[in-house]
Amino acid sequence: MSQPINLAHPRKIFLNLPVRDLEATKEFFGKLGFFFNPMFTDQNAACMILNDEAFVMLLVEGRFKDFTSKAICDTRTHVEGLFAITCDSRAEVDALYAAAIDAGATSNGEPVDYGFMYQRNIYDLDGHHWELFFMDISAFPGQGDAPA
Repeated sequence: MSQPINLAHPRKIFLNLPVRDLEATKEFFGKLGFFFNPMFTDQNAACMILNDEAFVMLLVEGRFKDFTSKAICDTRTHVEGLFAITCDSRAEVDALYAAAIDAGATSNGEPVDYGFMYQRNIYDLDGHHWELFFMDISAFPGQGDAPA
């Protein structure tokens, strides 16, 4: 029988992604307002802070290969995953999207509006697929009466 999840003790998550040019990648994400933890940042890796519990380890490809025996995904032709980041409003989604495009990201289509959720999609400098989204759960179909 499985143990219940202890929500009083959240787990941290470190998403590890290979990058070709670490300095360009740090500059790109810096332009989007992200900061890096210097304790886990050197010439081979940068620890991008999402919040107190979530981090993205940006590893140069050679260092990334130290952690896996599999080939690195060619993001020009394959998708390795969809990485979604929340925003506080639709306006913030659009602003972060614009900042990403200005910093060198590639657009991945038009905005998507589900009513309760709004998103814009980009590919970063290394072709990783990022979804920038705002969700208003109170607007989710059937949730209007739900207690907060």
